[in-house]
Amino acid sequence: MSMSAARERLVVIGGDAAGMSAASQARRLKGPDELEIVAFERGHFTSYSACGIPYWVGGDVEERDQLIARTPEEHRARDIDLRMRTEVTEIDVANGRVRARDVDSGEESWTSYDKLVIATGARPIRPDMPGADAPGVHGVQTLDDGQALLDSLARTRGRRAVVVGAGYIGVEMAEALINRGYEVTVVNRGSEPMSTLDPDMGRLVHQAMEGMGIAMVNDAGVTKILTGEDGRVRAVATEDAEYPADVVVLGIGVRPETALAKAAGLPLGAHGGLLTDLAMRVRGYENIWAGGDCVEVLDLVSGQERHIALGTHANKHGQVIGANVGGDYATFPGVVGTAVSKVCDLEIARTGLREKDARRAGLRFVTVTIESTSRAGYYPNAAPMTVKMLAERRTGRLLGVQIVGREGAGKRVDIAAVALTAGMTVEQMTALDLGYAPPFSPVWDPVLVAARKATAKVRAS
Repeated sequence: MSMSAARERLVVIGGDAAGMSAASQARRLKGPDELEIVAFERGHFTSYSACGIPYWVGGDVEERDQLIARTPEEHRARDIDLRMRTEVTEIDVANGRVRARDVDSGEESWTSYDKLVIATGARPIRPDMPGADAPGVHGVQTLDDGQALLDSLARTRGRRAVVVGAGYIGVEMAEALINRGYEVTVVNRGSEPMSTLDPDMGRLVHQAMEGMGIAMVNDAGVTKILTGEDGRVRAVATEDAEYPADVVVLGIGVRPETALAKAAGLPLGAHGGLLTDLAMRVRGYENIWAGGDCVEVLDLVSGQERHIALGTHANKHGQVIGANVGGDYATFPGVVGTAVSKVCDLEIARTGLREKDARRAGLRFVTVTIESTSRAGYYPNAAPMTVKMLAERRTGRLLGVQIVGREGAGKRVDIAAVALTAGMTVEQMTALDLGYAPPFSPVWDPVLVAARKATAKVRAS
């Protein structure tokens, strides 16, 4: 048998974090004579930080290209046949091939695969209402989206922005637009911003946003987006009011981009994401893997599947897939749901379960909330911090932590993320030997103060 006949072909759909991590890792393990790699990306960019887009729009990051970890040319130099501006329109599982269309010319062709990686990401939720597609209305999921928004801001004479939704993207984009000198209104369906927090912690974010000059409108669903005679957006309407807008940013979250997978008959979960095994192989399919924002992952705390669109997971999925495709072995055991964000100088962090998640999982729990500071109280620039902790009744197992505070607050959530992964009780946490000096924390770290209080409450319950 000739060398070329023995060579396998890996096809990757999607050229960002999970897809190109998988391609790169597979290439490290197998040379071009053993494994041919063909990757399709429908946009203009590869291997970029979507998480960095709000900071580029806001001016903290000066150049778009600073967000690009690897260019198409760099991937091609490593013998990855990367086809840009090419969208996969069909997966033919029975015959092991994909149909792809050149976005610019419209030309279509089939490519066969021995192994397939689906890394199609997520798409921003666009409200199904009049005006949602009008010029001046933007999602911010890809670098192409970020560029379109910046171009729109450059063309817009007015300085009024409305952000729809108050999750991570919503609050980060509100800050970005404030930094650009816009008057910003955030319209949010929930009772408080940051629905990934419990409402009592979200209220702290609400107060801080208003203190920064952002107008928060809660408990308000957008009913339509109004346009002017020129067809551009001019206002956002709720049932009760209209908010004038020269530009609108959609921050209402994302859904897994799994239309292709669904049409191919691949298994999807309750949230619309692909279901995989621990090796990130699509369940029931020997030669198809999936990773990144298009999959559902196991929540190690609740034991349920979740959809969490984060670059950290996507890169890990890609590493795991690439190892398995390349003949090595790796698994992705699951997540505890850690996320951190900021709005101006307020840091927002969470890991594990919120109260409603714990109830949904059938868990009984206690909660405690404490106020502390980022450093010893007497040390300069000690800033206030609120920590909320959930622990299981009787067992005292840690279930979740939420932190809202100023500088030094956010990354403290990592202590809780490790404790959750290890299955620790709050009592075990009180003995953790954490780093202490007055410039870094009080003698009892705020997370440990919460653990002590939770321990007492568990004993009393």
